[in-house]
Amino acid sequence: MTSSDQTKPKRRRWPIRLIILLLVLFGLYSAGWFWLAARVKSEAGNAVAALAAKGANADCSNLTVSGYPLRFVVTCDALAYQDDSRNVAAASGGVVAAASLLRPLVPNAELDGPLRTSVPGMLPLWIDWDSLQASTHLWWPLPSKVSLAAEGFNGQTDPADETDPVQLFSVGQLALDASPAGQDIVLNHAFTDLEIDAHTIGGRVLPPFDGKGDMTVKNGVALIATPPKSLRGQSVDIRNLELSSGEARIALSGPLSVDADGLIDATLNIKLQNPKAVAGILATAIPEQANQIQQGFAALSMLGNEPAMPLKVVKGRASLGFIPLGMIKPVE
Repeated sequence: MTSSDQTKPKRRRWPIRLIILLLVLFGLYSAGWFWLAARVKSEAGNAVAALAAKGANADCSNLTVSGYPLRFVVTCDALAYQDDSRNVAAASGGVVAAASLLRPLVPNAELDGPLRTSVPGMLPLWIDWDSLQASTHLWWPLPSKVSLAAEGFNGQTDPADETDPVQLFSVGQLALDASPAGQDIVLNHAFTDLEIDAHTIGGRVLPPFDGKGDMTVKNGVALIATPPKSLRGQSVDIRNLELSSGEARIALSGPLSVDADGLIDATLNIKLQNPKAVAGILATAIPEQANQIQQGFAALSMLGNEPAMPLKVVKGRASLGFIPLGMIKPVE
């Protein structure tokens, strides 16, 4: 017998061992998948029970976990929350949250509308959308990024209320993402075709707006862990905040803070594009101040088509360049 004949049985055993290893790994993966599915259901039940112990009712109706073996999908037919002690309630359509085997740390969710809310001091709201998706990049101890994207986002007063529903606003497209930066939170947003109904702002007429922003919320990680009851003591660093309509555009940047007494301090830089167009929008929105607005912006137009000026607020007292603007009321 030759040496090559002696090695053939050993080579044949390798595929068998590989198949057995793959079967063991697949069995472990399957056991882990079903264990996690059971854990999701039990944790959801525990969360509902914990809220009930505090006097609040929550429901994720017909909770199911599916997608085996390549995906992990959690589905609820409807979401609901009610806290009678605070007189707060919210309900929405179904939600589908999913993560794939290829990208397990990047789950995404899609929520069906409408979202109906009831909060003290406000009319019941009916918020709806054509599509609403959320995604996150999981990491430790916090997600590295959380994103939200919506199309056809709009709001009105709840038609189930005793009064006739009133359209409040609509947005063509909306995008928002948040990510931690040390102890701060960086927020970015963009929207198109924001229309605010005239009934919402006392019959005043505004054109559709586009906007975008980039800002840092100081100590934002702690604020997420324990949401504050007041804006006092909070601060943001605005890198860029823009609002535009046609040729008119306003942009501002700089730090802004609220002290313990609710007084605002800010050192902002304001840039205008086409001051005459900006003045036209403001004069239409605030007709009782139309003459003053036109005169003031006519002077700004002498500085060019894209003038810039400082807006300073010290303990609530605001001034635009050397022009005093008056006192801003303390915020709560």
